[in-house]
Amino acid sequence: MMISGGGGGGGKSSWSSSTSSWVPTTSVSASGKRIQREMVELNNDPPPDCSAGPKGDNLYHWIATIIGTPETPYQGGIFFLDIKFPIDYPFKPPEVVFKTRIYHCNVDPDGRVSMGILKDDWSPALTITKVLLEVRSIMTNPDPSVEANLIMCLFWNRSMF
Repeated sequence: MMISGGGGGGGKSSWSSSTSSWVPTTSVSASGKRIQREMVELNNDPPPDCSAGPKGDNLYHWIATIIGTPETPYQGGIFFLDIKFPIDYPFKPPEVVFKTRIYHCNVDPDGRVSMGILKDDWSPALTITKVLLEVRSIMTNPDPSVEANLIMCLFWNRSMF
């Protein structure tokens, strides 16, 4: 399934057409309703260079793309991520994993993203749009205080070591 849009934050992603046909049922949990609402908001106002939506019909498993930021080592790259929402979302953070190989101090060798808002700094007030923006942000400004890959932290900031 291809995800498009989000480039520059201007247009709507290809998920827009599917959200209008997404019919909530009475069996959708509170977390499912929250995820549906965030999906609609994300499609109506996608973050710059990001897009995301459900993988198939599983509301709790999404695929996202982030376009590499200019003037970084990731410039021109297209990075695919898996996002898995826990059943008790938004009270627990989603799990975000790069499926595209990336060398970054906040991404472990298995692709798991390590950043404050996906750990101790998580708040139910945060949304998947905010998570995508933060992932995109660490691609430009790594956070060595939350290292998943210490060797890459050394690469990004040699003066710290």
